[in-house]
Amino acid sequence: ALHLTSHARARVINIDATAALAHPNVTAVLTAADVPGELMVGIIYKDWPVMIPVGGMTSYAGDVLAIVVATDRISAREAAQLVDVTYEVLPPVTDPRKALTNENIAVWRTETNILSTSSYSRGDVDAAFTQCTHIVEQDFSTQRIEHAFLEPESTLAVPSLDSSSIHVYSGGQGIWDDRNDIANVLGIDNSQVTVELITNGGAFGGKEDMSNQAHAALAAWLLKVPVKCTLSREESFLMHAKRHPIEMSYKIGCNEVGEILALHVRALGDSGAYASVGMKVLERMAGHASGPYSVPNIDVEAIAVRTNNPVCGAFRGFGANQAQFAMEGVLDRLAEKVGIDGWTLRRRNVIMPGMVWGPGQIMDDGCLGASQCLDEIKPAYDKARADGKAIGLGLGLKNSGLGNGFKEITRAVVHFKHDGRIEVRHGWTEMGQGINTVAQQVVVHELGVDGSLIDVIVDTTRELGQGQTTGSRGTLMGAGAVQAACQAALAANCAVGVDHLGEYRVDWTTKLGDPGVEHPIIHSTFGYAAQLVVIDKETGKIEEVIAAHDVGKAVNPQLCEGQIEGSVHMGLGYALSEDFPSDPATGYPTNTTLRSLGILRAKDVPKISVMIVESPQPNSPYGIKGVGEIGLVPTAGAVAAALYEYDGQWRSKLPMRRNDTSSEE
Repeated sequence: ALHLTSHARARVINIDATAALAHPNVTAVLTAADVPGELMVGIIYKDWPVMIPVGGMTSYAGDVLAIVVATDRISAREAAQLVDVTYEVLPPVTDPRKALTNENIAVWRTETNILSTSSYSRGDVDAAFTQCTHIVEQDFSTQRIEHAFLEPESTLAVPSLDSSSIHVYSGGQGIWDDRNDIANVLGIDNSQVTVELITNGGAFGGKEDMSNQAHAALAAWLLKVPVKCTLSREESFLMHAKRHPIEMSYKIGCNEVGEILALHVRALGDSGAYASVGMKVLERMAGHASGPYSVPNIDVEAIAVRTNNPVCGAFRGFGANQAQFAMEGVLDRLAEKVGIDGWTLRRRNVIMPGMVWGPGQIMDDGCLGASQCLDEIKPAYDKARADGKAIGLGLGLKNSGLGNGFKEITRAVVHFKHDGRIEVRHGWTEMGQGINTVAQQVVVHELGVDGSLIDVIVDTTRELGQGQTTGSRGTLMGAGAVQAACQAALAANCAVGVDHLGEYRVDWTTKLGDPGVEHPIIHSTFGYAAQLVVIDKETGKIEEVIAAHDVGKAVNPQLCEGQIEGSVHMGLGYALSEDFPSDPATGYPTNTTLRSLGILRAKDVPKISVMIVESPQPNSPYGIKGVGEIGLVPTAGAVAAALYEYDGQWRSKLPMRRNDTSSEE
């Protein structure tokens, strides 16, 4: 069990484990003083302490001060409460706007409260605004929310019999990052640590960072016995990263017929205490600030700031949904000024092949998916309008893969066994998205074999190099690697007893804001989606959400539909009712139960009608684009527009019905 801090920002004066050690079933109490290697971990920056030592400073409510190991879970939890910590309590930095200029540094061992700044500009925005017939200026704000995956974080660490190595069973999303950090914490070589992926009960980005992996591994390594650590729901709420709340100021202008001429965006994201991937979320928000539209003059800046609020990091949508809630909102206001409907304005400005998008990327034929989604949903749009419904339309794009100059490499192995069975080995986390099924389908397609002969194995005992299972890239890159492995097998006449290795890589992207690069390739692949929200004008209830999604190639249509339906459900909760606020006086979250999160219950979810669009992505395996994240990118904007048609009120803050009884509808 873990003993967490009682204060989000405080100096640790003393840790007294005497009472905990006196508990009859306690084996050991470990603190930062027992860490043999590095204290700090992290996916990008090594700024997240495994435990806070005496003399150190806590920085958020999920900081760990001690590990209590006992013979059973109940005893460990009882004893964890007996650890006595003396603090010098400090005022927490909880206002992200004030944190920019606050002389108090929020986070221990950092030098500034600014985590990152992502910016770019094209054209002459100021001059373009002088030529605009219509201009809209609006501030938007989105909330922090919790992933609410079904299975809390759990880790089992088992040292070898000779104590020369350790095997860690983890439900995380990035076992190679976990392995490297665990080795650093233990002060041993990477080769002495194996992290094995266990199929987990959901993640949505919330299991990219380590939670209790290092703690379980440390205890097992030092005590030379297997150790299991499972977080309670309350601990999970405190510890893992959440979705970023972002404040955004948008100014957009167009000519008399609604063609966008200029866009100016400023954004501030509360990233909480530790870096996680917060700088990448705000970078992604900046890159996606203009949505799937052609904007000739653009100026964007997005800042991620550190506070003592809950850490924020990866979450399905990864900054794109925040940005496009705002972009769709100003477009609907602009359409009203021009005197045209939202569909027409979007179709008039949608990005097309050869056009320059956002940060300067020249879009390829893959972007045809945006206009095709709009065209696909038009009959439903017209019918709902004719039926007298209040409707709202949202259009979005979301990258697949990491991009931004990151070299992405993944490998897979196809192995023909002597008994006639075929092993397919990959290293992606299976968390409900169906990556194992996709791998099986690729092998059947490429080799023409019976699917019942195939065993798909998540193999994390070898360097298959997939990195984090994130960014809607499991199917895209996993299918590419398995396809390459099959081709290698065919070239070797499907030799038995041999590992046929395949590799897929994306190493041609450019980092956002790289100087001297006029037309950077920020991402290799994008998915697109148009969603129509239909509200009954009499009751105010959302009757239906129609979702037209371009996935490039639906490798498994049923899995695609499931992903889209699930993400629309998540998008509706994000738009209407979900929230995970923190107390500005303490930095602690005020929600402690799943029920308090505002997640829409199944009985309250409206009908979701899915239209799968297949506009292939050039240079990707089978034309795949990915579907995991794009599903909730356009939802909030579509809901806001439909609500405006229902009651005449523009909305610019999420959630939109948190304190309204109609949020239960």
